[in-house]
Amino acid sequence: MAKEIYEIGELPPLGEVPQKMIAQVVRPDRFGEPTQAFQKETVAIPSIRPDEVLVYVMAAGVNYNNVWAALGIPIDVTKSRPKDPYFPDTTGFHIGGSDASGIVWKVGSDVKNIKIGDEVVIHCGMWDKNDPVVKTGQDPMYGPSFRIWGYETNYGSFAQFTRVQAHQCLPKPKHLTWEESAAYMLVGATAYRMLMAWTPHHVQKNDVVLIWGGTGGLGCQAIQIVKAVDGVAIAVVSSDDKAEYCKKLGAKGVINRKNFNHWGILPHWKDQVGYDKWLGGARAFGKAIWEVLGERKSPRIVFEHPGEDTVPTSGFVCDTGGMVVICAGTTGYNATLDLRYHWMRQKRFQGSHFANDDQAKGINELVLAGKVDPCLSKTFQFDETGSCHALMHQNKHPSGNMAILVNAKKTGLKNLHE
Repeated sequence: MAKEIYEIGELPPLGEVPQKMIAQVVRPDRFGEPTQAFQKETVAIPSIRPDEVLVYVMAAGVNYNNVWAALGIPIDVTKSRPKDPYFPDTTGFHIGGSDASGIVWKVGSDVKNIKIGDEVVIHCGMWDKNDPVVKTGQDPMYGPSFRIWGYETNYGSFAQFTRVQAHQCLPKPKHLTWEESAAYMLVGATAYRMLMAWTPHHVQKNDVVLIWGGTGGLGCQAIQIVKAVDGVAIAVVSSDDKAEYCKKLGAKGVINRKNFNHWGILPHWKDQVGYDKWLGGARAFGKAIWEVLGERKSPRIVFEHPGEDTVPTSGFVCDTGGMVVICAGTTGYNATLDLRYHWMRQKRFQGSHFANDDQAKGINELVLAGKVDPCLSKTFQFDETGSCHALMHQNKHPSGNMAILVNAKKTGLKNLHE
């Protein structure tokens, strides 16, 4: 008979599923600062559906989506779940975590492509196979059932076991530790879709790509993806001391945005003084790009995520016939463009959100081949789940990506038997 519960890091016999597990849990009555929102609790291990697997979590990645979950802003992630037409959940709590590495511990009756004991990384895109968009063979990202596992669904990776759909599991890179393997998939797959999915604006040899936030989780992956396909990456950072980090990843050059002061919503075109001041700043920024390249050449692709502060400049410096692709709005959501430069120079402004299976596989293959590094900057213990999210909330987290050890109780482990 299976044991009721194991301690964190205690290894059950392969395939034996206990009744309960230890998890870092967020509940609505303690929404607020992550250090108070995340609390360690004992909960029942969820049952799995026919197309799902249960994974014994070795390490989990840290992303801003579970800062939002802890704060209860912009939404209470638990509130609408009981009425979710595809993935109903009545637990009333949230176990976050949208990145993980681990070991397949149980498989559903319909699962054929993976088996118990497989070492995997998990991507966070999930959807219902009966979704009408999915059934017609379209990109499941456009379907009404698409959810981000560990944010829009319960039972993410901040627990001893997690429940995921089988298609979310990909081979763990053997050369990486558990914590390195847990750190890259969400940001890496997001960056891969942004840079490689929007034909004809996928990065090609010698394409110049301007990358905002070069030392952040998204930016550090984007630089490496561009380098891997022989593009030319230019990183934008907030201080000169971050330049060397970006260059080591493969950036041709780095621009410090603090050297410019024209950021923010585009002044109205009737405000001649304000507009001219902005235009002067945007032109100076464009000239800085030319100085990096040593020629008057503009970015074919601009990799955007700050949003409100930077979109006007991104649209201006993007090359004729090029694309600004955006996945977030960390500085705000009101994007403004001078449409004269947009339509006359036939530029594209493209929204992008996470990734589908093919794109998740694409980034994983680059990692497997050693062409993209997870850029793990810091690893935390399981009891530090709240504090590492607090660091991210305060914007005090280090460059690159962070991970939390779950059942892998010490760093440097690469497989189950160490």
